[in-house]
Order: sequence, then structure tokens, then C-alpha cells
Amino acid sequence: MMQSVNSDLDLLKFPGLSETEAAQRLKREGYNELSSSRGHTIWNIAFDVVREPMFLLLVACGVIYLFLGDVHEALMLLGFVLVVMGITLYQERKTERALEALRDLSSPRALVIRDGRERRIAGREVVQGDILVVKEGDRIPADGVLLSCLSLSVDESLLTGESAPVRKSAAPCADGMGRPGGDDLPFIYSGTLAVQGQCIAEVLATGSNTELGKIGKALQDVTPEESLLQKETGRLVRHLTLLGLSLCAVVVVVYGLTRGSWLHGFLAGITLAMATLPEEFPVVLTVFLALGAWRISQKRVLTRRMPAVEALGSATVLCVDKTGTLTENRMTVHKMFAQGRYYTLENASSPGLPESFHELTEFSILASQIDPFDPMEKAIKQLGERYLAETEHLHFDWTLVHEYPLSQKLLSLSRVWKSPDGGNYIIAAKGSPEAIADLCHLDREAAAELDRHVRSLADDGLRVLGVAKAAFEPSALPAEQHDFLFEFLGLVGLADPVRASVPDSIRECRSAGVRVVMITGDYPGTARNIARQIGLAPSDDCLTGAELDAMSDEELRQRISEVNIYARVVPEQKLRLVEALKAKGEIVAMTGDGVNDAPALKSAHIGIAMGGRGTDVAREAASLVLLDDDFSSIVQALRLGRRIFDNIRKAIAYIVAIHVPIAGISLIPVLCKWPLILMPVHILFLELIIDPACSIVFENEREETDVMTRPPRNPAEPLLNTRTLAISLLQGMSVLVILLLVFLLSFNEGHGERDARALTFTTLIVANLCLILTNRSWSRTILASLKSPNPALWWVIGGTLLFLGLVLYLPLLLHLFKFDRLHPFDLWLCLAAGTFSILWFEGLKFFQGLRKSSSKR
Repeated sequence: MMQSVNSDLDLLKFPGLSETEAAQRLKREGYNELSSSRGHTIWNIAFDVVREPMFLLLVACGVIYLFLGDVHEALMLLGFVLVVMGITLYQERKTERALEALRDLSSPRALVIRDGRERRIAGREVVQGDILVVKEGDRIPADGVLLSCLSLSVDESLLTGESAPVRKSAAPCADGMGRPGGDDLPFIYSGTLAVQGQCIAEVLATGSNTELGKIGKALQDVTPEESLLQKETGRLVRHLTLLGLSLCAVVVVVYGLTRGSWLHGFLAGITLAMATLPEEFPVVLTVFLALGAWRISQKRVLTRRMPAVEALGSATVLCVDKTGTLTENRMTVHKMFAQGRYYTLENASSPGLPESFHELTEFSILASQIDPFDPMEKAIKQLGERYLAETEHLHFDWTLVHEYPLSQKLLSLSRVWKSPDGGNYIIAAKGSPEAIADLCHLDREAAAELDRHVRSLADDGLRVLGVAKAAFEPSALPAEQHDFLFEFLGLVGLADPVRASVPDSIRECRSAGVRVVMITGDYPGTARNIARQIGLAPSDDCLTGAELDAMSDEELRQRISEVNIYARVVPEQKLRLVEALKAKGEIVAMTGDGVNDAPALKSAHIGIAMGGRGTDVAREAASLVLLDDDFSSIVQALRLGRRIFDNIRKAIAYIVAIHVPIAGISLIPVLCKWPLILMPVHILFLELIIDPACSIVFENEREETDVMTRPPRNPAEPLLNTRTLAISLLQGMSVLVILLLVFLLSFNEGHGERDARALTFTTLIVANLCLILTNRSWSRTILASLKSPNPALWWVIGGTLLFLGLVLYLPLLLHLFKFDRLHPFDLWLCLAAGTFSILWFEGLKFFQGLRKSSSKR
């Protein structure tokens, strides 16, 4: 006889730890994680900063000033070094905290029993003595011993290297943990995967004390992967660095040969290197992607792989499940069919359930878990509590003998029960109507009649389950549920209301050029009904899983552009749909929750696992995890993904634009034998503006008004495309021309070197702030974009103007910056010149706006 297990009643036997006791053990034993999964400390980050090229260049400048005897200049540089380090440390710590929050969210989940109730917690919070409930598809969070199990098989290849799953048994065993590997042992191990069945286990070891910890395996962390953007930016940084170093060498040689001062030549060369070094690029990407992932997590979407943040902006197709994503996953039994008649519960005038539907309800309950987690089983349980509470049809004293789980071949499950009075086993089965018809061996005529009733229920938008019963004399149970003689009892139609936010989200996707494809295991009628409710068009054109199997790949590629509804689809067919969409050049985002969904999630450009009902296997295969299983959260993440990419492009464009005039006025005076305009201290002052502007101001920037009314971006399009690079260079060149005019006019009119430098530098600061303001939006003018709040912007502008005032009017700083005091007229001149340098771009945006508004009329 097969193993006898009562998994439902076992849950009631194990109250587990109390929350207070669990908290005390967690404090005493530490988190259930390996010691290697730690974040960077402040000292690690500081050490990384010290090794940065910009820091080393500043130290070199300070050493040269000491050799030249200019102690004040050297001390000023060191002071600025501390400020720049402080900004960098703040940015790095902010990024690290965001990543730590993501690691906590992405920790493998665990279902534990505490205070007699099931609770879903992060796997790192599991403590020794916890009672674990492990189900198919779960990643086991700790080492433990089985208290009971049902058809449990575990993949222990992570520990043993053996790919074949091993059976588990709750049979008594010697105290202490055994070794991984081998069938019918009562132990489970951290990091392994439940591939079939379920169990209840007591935790014996956590963290470094597990088998996984002993062999030094590291748990998977959420870490920023190198994306296409990062690779592209890396190439750009390398090219600019080579250019900067080459120009630096030219400046040192030219200055030394023409002016005879090699030490000052090295100083000028280092200044140019600081001006051209694109150190902000990698900072921007690291900060934007990490904080972007954190922002997306606030929308209840966890980013497990950083490239998904940028990929979201290019998604052209969203393939989504119906149940729980488009609908609320809050089932109610709406309509039933038994003994040739229908009964609608919500419209029933009588508070009682007709007698002819009692047996259907009774066996629906027997075929479900006693304490159900599945929404459909919860609805069936509520139906029984409402109508059968005082009848003989509820059997709290019956014993569960065995369960035949769902399989890929047969989408039904059967539960074998025995009453206290003895007698035959009673078997209750429920599942897809086709599977129940198969179990009941219905003839062709009866099956066709059943199909007509199923379609009637499905056309009302209901999820349809078939129910059957059987009896069996006590003896060895058969290996398959197909070997029982089942009698068909009826159909249960369950309603699942559409989420209120979905129709608006569908319209938003349509306006954004993103196609929504619904994939469901329900009947075509149900799928079409839901499609009409949410506004998914065309709502009448639908392909079924059977039709997919009958199609060649070429036929599917032709139809897939026209059809947005796929019904009666099994998880294995999702992979074929993804591949067909990819073959058409689509950028595909795919949702999934089961073990069998993992291949499709991995194949999709953006795999999205369900966080509420999804298995750990699906979460690990996906790039994103939808924490609340809500479709509107995907759309919000898509909006944020577009915003993040836009803001990265704005920040990079600004960096390119501002480096052109800085490098130009560092190089041209050397080649033309003019007095030096910029020195290391001036570059440092500019870095105090550039660093927070590119990594804080632009990161905080709100999305453009057209972010969800334009088509998805081409993923093959580079970050710095021809248009972006051309505009950035033009912005920088226009500022450079203005700065050179200001310097030459003031210097040639006899104002002196210090006065000309002060005028030029102040104009550069004004132009820098104007570049920040104009690059906040490439579609709205500065005046229009000021209506969008960005607190970080005003901190940067206010701090810049405050420090500029101190530099221009404090005698000590005037001396260190080698400036003369500016008069009010000079300040107005600098303001006008700096503003004038970007007016052409503002005019371009204004006329583009006029063109767009006239085209809409």
C-alpha cells in the first residue's frame, strides 16, 4: 500500500514557534545567511574612492603645489578632496542601501507556522526550531527533518552533483542530520529545490551551520550586472580617457618647451586630464540603475537583474497571465451545473442550496485542502460553510489516506478518504472538465454534451472545474487515479473579478505602443469575456493550446502578430509563444508563476515572476518579481524604466556638454600661449557642481509628459546616438565660444589676468547651471520644466551660488582662486553671457513644441 499521509491535519498538529520566541532566536543566532553575503562597509567604499583616478590626480596636484612652495593652494586642494570624497561616499552608501533593500526582498521566501498560523517570511528570517511548510517549486531555506510529507521529491544537485531528484520520507530516523543524497531519507537541505509534492519539516540548522554553509557555497545576491548600457559607457570612458591622456602629454610638452617651466607644465597637463576624465559616467550608471531598481521596488516590483531596468523602456509586448494578474485572484462560486440543471448563487432568491447540488459541493470540498491556500479552494470552502454547515455533507472526522496530485498528462487531482466507520475508501476528484471527463470515461456523446455546458459557463467569464466521485475497497491503492471508476457529479463555475486598475493600464500600454497579450489556461469564452471587460482588442480572435500544437512555426509567426488572446495554454507552450514573438523582432516581457514557466521566463527579454503565488523557481528564472501580482504594477515599472533611461541619457548628455568647455579652456590657452584660465582648484569647484547634478538632480527628475505616449525605444539604439551626441557637442561648443569671447574681450581691454579669469569662470558657472536646467527636458523649455518639482535641483543651484559668492568676495578665497573682485555690472555680464550660450537650444525646443501642437490640431 502507498504511503499514508494526512498533510492537512498535520498542519494543525504543529503550532510552531511563537513570534516572540522566533525574534529572540533570530537575535541570538543571527540571520539565516552565509557570512559571505555582506555589503560594503564605509571603509571599503572609502578605499575604493582613494583608488579613483580623480583622487590620484588631486594628490599629484597637491604634491606639485608643495614643490612650488604654494602651501595654501595645496591645503585648499586637500580640503576640496575631502568634500568630493564626502559626496562620493554619500552616493555610494545610498546605492549600497538600495542594493541591500533589494537583497532583502529577493531572499528566498519561506512558509512557516508561527503561533499556529501560516506566515510567509523572508528565508533569512528562518530560525532553528521553525516549522517549515514546503511545496512544489519552493527553494528550501534551511536544513531540517521531515515531520510529514506527501509525494515529496527534492533536487539536491547543488550539494551532490546528481541531477536526478531524490524521494523523501517522513519515516523515523536517528537523531541529527544525515548527509545529502539517497532516497527515502527524512532530511531536507538549504538551497535544494522541491520539484514535486509537499512536506512539513522542523528546522535543525540555519546559515553557516547548514550543509550549504559547510561546503562554502555562496547564496545568490542581487548584484548589479554589467548591462549593454554599462558596456557602451565603458567603451566611451576608455576612448575619452585615451584622448585626455594624449592631450595631457601634448600640453606638458608644449608648455615645457614654449615656457620653460616643466613643473607648471605638469600642473597644466594634470588640470586638462581632470577636465577631460569622464569619471562621472560609471557613477551615473551605477547610481541610476541601483536607485532605479529601488524606485521600481516601491511600485511593488523587485528587480533581480539590473539590465531589466533599462530593458523595460524598450519592451514592445507584455505577455500576462489572466488569473491574479488581470483579475483579483479572489474567487467566488457563481454558478453550478449538476443533474442537468444550472444554479446561479448570486441571483438565488432562496438562502438554501437545492438538494441536487449538495453532493457536488460535498465532493468539491473533499477534493480540496482542508485549510486551503488556493483561491478557488477557498471559494469552495466558503460555499460549504455557507450552505452545508448543518448537514451531513461536511466530514471533519474523515482521514485523508492519499492524494494523487495534478500532472502534466492529467490536469486533475484526487484525494482518497476514509470515514471513522470504516468501509470503502471514498475518492473525490476535481480538475479541468476535460480531465474529469477522461477520468469518468464518458462516451463521445456525453463528452460533447458536457463540453456544451462548459462553454456556456466559460462564455459568462467563469473559471470551470469538473468534479467526480469514486469508491474503492480497502486494499493496495492503484498507482494512478485513472484506475478508479469515477462517476461525474457536475461543474463548478467560479468568478474572478477584474482588477479595477487594469482597463486604464491597458489603455496606457496601448498609447505607449506596447502590445498586451493575455495567456490563460481557461476556456476561450472566459478569456474573451475578460478581454472585453479590460478593453483588450481584438477580443473575439483567440487561439487555443490545441490550435498552437497543430500549427507550424511559420504559421504561428504569421498569426502571432494578429492574436492577443491565447486560451487553454499549458506552461510548456508559453516558451513557443515567446520564441515566436522574438522571431518577429518583438522585445518580450513575460509573466509566470510555476516551475514549468521557468523556461519561458528565461527566454523572454524580461521575465516577470509572480511574487504572491509564484514559486521560487520562477522567481530565480525571472528578471523582475511582481510582489503583488498586479498588472498595473508592471505598467508602473515600464513607466519608471522609460524615465530611468531618459534620465541616464540626460545626465550623460549634460556630462559631455559641460566637459567640452572645461577641456577647451584648459587646452586652448596653452596652445595659444595665453595665461592659464583654469587650474586644479577651479576644476574641483566645478566637480562639486557636476557630481551631484549628474547623479542626484537628474536621477530625481520626473518623467517627460510624453513618456507613455511614444513608441518603445529601439534596444539597438546607442545611449549616445548621433542626435544626442551632436546636440551635446553643440551645447558644449556654444558655451566654449562664449567663454573664449568673454576672456579675450576682458583680457585685451586691459582688465588683467585675474579679472579676466574671474569673469570667465563666473560665466562658466552660470553656463553650467543653465546646462543643468536646459537638459532637464529636451522637449520642454526651462520655464516649463521649472513647474516640475525637483528639490535636489534647488539645493545644487543654491549651494553653487553660495560658494561662488564666497569665492568672489572672501579675500582668502579670492587669493587662492587667483581672482579679482567683480563689480555688479560684471556679474550681470556673466549672467547674460552664460544664459545666452544655451538660448539656441531653448529656441529649438520652443519651435519643436509649436510644431507638435500645430500637428495635433
